[in-house]
Parts: sequence; C-alpha cells; structure tokens
Amino acid sequence: MEMKLPGTWQGRLAAVLFPVLVVALVIFSLPQPADAARGGRLGGGSFAPRSLPRSGSSGFGGSNAVRGGGYGLGGGGFGFPFIVPFFGFGGGGLLGMLMLFAVVGLLINGFRGAMTGAGTMGSQNDAMAERDGPVTIAQVQIGLLASARQLQQDLRQLAATADTATATGLQRLLQDVTLALLRNPEYWVYGNGEVGQVGFPVAEATFNRLSMTERSKLDAETTINVAGQRSSGDAGQHSAASEYIAVTLLVASRSAVRLPKLTTASDLGTALRLLGSVPSGDLLSLEVIWQPDGNEDVLTSTELVTLYPQLQAL
Repeated sequence: MEMKLPGTWQGRLAAVLFPVLVVALVIFSLPQPADAARGGRLGGGSFAPRSLPRSGSSGFGGSNAVRGGGYGLGGGGFGFPFIVPFFGFGGGGLLGMLMLFAVVGLLINGFRGAMTGAGTMGSQNDAMAERDGPVTIAQVQIGLLASARQLQQDLRQLAATADTATATGLQRLLQDVTLALLRNPEYWVYGNGEVGQVGFPVAEATFNRLSMTERSKLDAETTINVAGQRSSGDAGQHSAASEYIAVTLLVASRSAVRLPKLTTASDLGTALRLLGSVPSGDLLSLEVIWQPDGNEDVLTSTELVTLYPQLQAL
C-alpha cells in the first residue's frame, strides 16, 4: 500500500529535499578513519537481473552495474517491506543500516507518489522484484591476534592471483578466503555475524553502502584485486606493535544464508563454512576487507573496538 500525500507545494518541496537529507545522514554516519591503518580489499560481482543476459558468458564486467535500469535514491523502486531479518542479527551495524534504508525507501515512495502518482512505476518495480527474488546480504567480521601473519600473506597472495572478474573465480576466492580463516582458529578473538534480505532492485545500492562503510575504516587500500583490477603497494613486514587483524566478509547471494549467532569459536567456524558454500550461480557480489596491510601499520585494541563496535568476544 502506497502512502498518498496531498499534491501541495509543501509536499513537492519535501520530495525534493528529503533525498538530500538522507544522503547527508548516510555520509555523516560513516565511521571516521582518523586512526585507521592501511588495508586490503578483494572482491567483485554483478547485480544483473536473472532474466537479462550479462555482457559475457561468465564474466561480471568492470563494475557492479544493474543492467536495464538504475535503482537507488535517485530513481526507481524502493519497496516495502524492504528487509526480512534472519536469525543471526546482532542488533548492530548491518541490521541498523538495512532498517534505515527500509524507512528511507518507504518515505521516498510516499513522496514520489505524492508528486507523480507513480503507480505504474511501482507496479513495474514490484514485478521485477518478484521475478528476481530477494537478495541475502551477509556480513561476518573477525578480530584476530596480530600474530596471524600467515593470514595476511595468504590474503596478499590471493590479491595477486585470484580471478575476480568471473562468477567461478569469485566463488573460488570466497572459498579460499574462508579456508584461510578456518586454518587460523587459534588466533580468533572476536567475531560478529549479521544477515538479512533486501529486494533485488535495491540490493546493489545496499551492498555498496555497506562496502563503503567498511572501506571508510581504512586509512588507505594498499592491496586490491576487485573485478579484475589489481594494485599492490609496499606492505612489508608489520610492526611488532600491531595487536590485531580485522577481516570483514560481505556477501550478496540469491540463495538464503542463515548464520548462527557468533558467541563461540565453533559458531564462527560454522558461519565461515556456510559462507564458503554459496554456489557461484547464486553469488552476486563479494567484498573481503582487512587491516592492517601496510608497512608497520598498527591496529590496537582501542582502535579495533572503536572501528568494529559490533565485535563480541569468542
């Protein structure tokens, strides 16, 4: 049911100003990376609708673009209900952001309907959302002791060799990253897992906002392999003063992913195995972000809990 407002000049003004206020809210709600360390980033993907052909038989192309229409704050298709929470929400970052954009979507639809009576556009977007189904977005964050040096080397090696431009390559990368983490259980100290569902038309925008939130926690990205584009800086050996390594996995999948609440190391191992088992045909996008990655960079316990407040002791 769409909210109908009178077509007054006040309603039109609100419809114009409201998206600007939303964007400002999102920007100023991002964490401040003043004390962050340099980090690395792996991933890629495409949110092309299931029924539309992709540009290649197995490739993603160079960007996470929705073919056949733009979906975001500026145009088209915020539906409601916007999210369907799964068991495993910790009540923190991902849940809060999904709920924020659920409310934003509802209000923007109402303002747009007040100005244009966009019943046709709404029905088209509803049809597309039903055709493509919901998208599950899962986020797992891990705080490890900084002595897990081999993990950092493994991630840098994957950045140099992984194929992030195809669906099969991206799924292989997801498996390799989860396996690298599973091989280091003695270093796991903190963890958090959250998962929810969004409608397909807004899945890319939601995923990108979550990615930007995590990337903003880095002072710089020195090791990158995203959608086939690689870059490697001078990471060197990390200072002995480094106390922790933080790793974030962000996955968008057509299939449902149900994570346990992460209270023990065993729960974290289960969550990693569940993420690693997402098939390539369902994996829409992947982000792996870690810090520190730079020469003599430090991530202290204070910085860890400030940048990753949802982490819980395992």
